Amino acid sequence: MSSATHSGFAGQNAPNGFESTHWTVVLEAARQDSPAGQAALASLYHKYRKPIYAFVRRSGYSLEEAEDLTQDFFARVVEKNWLASVTREGGRFRSLLLTALKHLLAHARERERALKRGGGRPVLSLQAELDGRGAVEPADPQTPETAFEHRWALTLLENAMERLREEYIRMEKGDLFELLKVFLSGSARPVPHAEIAARQDISITAVGVAVHRLRRRYGEILREQIARTVSCPDEIDDELRHLISIFGF
Repeated sequence: MSSATHSGFAGQNAPNGFESTHWTVVLEAARQDSPAGQAALASLYHKYRKPIYAFVRRSGYSLEEAEDLTQDFFARVVEKNWLASVTREGGRFRSLLLTALKHLLAHARERERALKRGGGRPVLSLQAELDGRGAVEPADPQTPETAFEHRWALTLLENAMERLREEYIRMEKGDLFELLKVFLSGSARPVPHAEIAARQDISITAVGVAVHRLRRRYGEILREQIARTVSCPDEIDDELRHLISIFGF
């Protein structure tokens, strides 16, 4: 993968306030030569690189091979302008993405078998490191499809959490957020309200109100995140239920 191609994905972040629907982003990303297209392409890369990496790893590839194949997949998306052929009518975007990824892996296996028959071995070039190397696959056995869905859902939750953190920081309440964020987790042990009240020099009642507002805002942000991944508003609740089923909430 060329450095120019790589920087087109990883070197650019989508602009702040990028509120377009997910399909608008997909269609915009097909216009690769425009600045808006490059930003949309970067947005899709950051949203889907970890789910794709998780799928490849669960398919039996090593850390290094999975990293290279993930980069190779996005390189081919750019080089062949695959997004130009994607339409809403084709189904959910992540399902279309998985179909294209499976096609790439099938060809990769064919090439590897051919090289083994010829006595050679494929040379893989590592162009970029992915965050959380080796840590994206849960310890329990999963199918590649389940690993992809799990990582996709986790990315949505992480993005929602980060956006919420940024909102609290802008309100100069970053310290309060760090104390309250534990209440968004179903597994972590909450900090007693009295302890938070003492640290923040506020009443226990005010802590309860703050927790309620935090949870409500987190739900709103998560719903907005989901809204950008579906074709119409009617699908939002279905996707939320799917998200809940993935983690067994």
